Amino acid sequence: ISHDLRTPLVTVTGVLSSLRDEGMHLSDQARHELLDTACSEAERLNRFVGNLLDMTRIEAGAIRLNLELCDIQDLVGCAMAAIKPRVGNHLITISLPDDLPMAFMDLVLMTQVLVNLLDNALKYSLPEGAIEISSYSERGWLVLMVADHGPGVPEQDLKRVFDKFYRIPVPEGVGGTGLGLSICKGIVEAHGGTIRAENRAGGGLLV
Repeated sequence: ISHDLRTPLVTVTGVLSSLRDEGMHLSDQARHELLDTACSEAERLNRFVGNLLDMTRIEAGAIRLNLELCDIQDLVGCAMAAIKPRVGNHLITISLPDDLPMAFMDLVLMTQVLVNLLDNALKYSLPEGAIEISSYSERGWLVLMVADHGPGVPEQDLKRVFDKFYRIPVPEGVGGTGLGLSICKGIVEAHGGTIRAENRAGGGLLV
């Protein structure tokens, strides 16, 4: 965790030092690239710190739900808007039946759940890999799924993906605090729901 928090700080500090010391001699393109890098790393640091604070709230039982009747399409739309800057070349497909019932939820917190699931899928998919969002209603429950085509998770570790700080060892170089899915679990359970993960027959993970 210390490494994951320090890395973006070091990058942002390095960019600011370069702009301070060499800014007058840098081309417009070089300055642009440095600023883009700094912004990207600052956003990553903000997500890391946000995850740590959210996990603290969950463990302290400090989550207070603002329940309202919500349309699942609104939930998906909010999450897609939040994740858009990080989608890159991935193809995200959405399959939502027209007759899906509305459900009581805290829209802000459940948007965070979906964003975390999509972030996870983006990290562990190929650069142009497909990601699917789908939903259906069953026996009075609303089921929401995010599926990717990444490496999946070793069968013996499927339950551990929701543990704090757990990260699968592949692909190499994937960063993160290992808190995203544990935060999802805390928020979903606060709503009275459940969350689980399973490997897909054709490869990838379904949550």
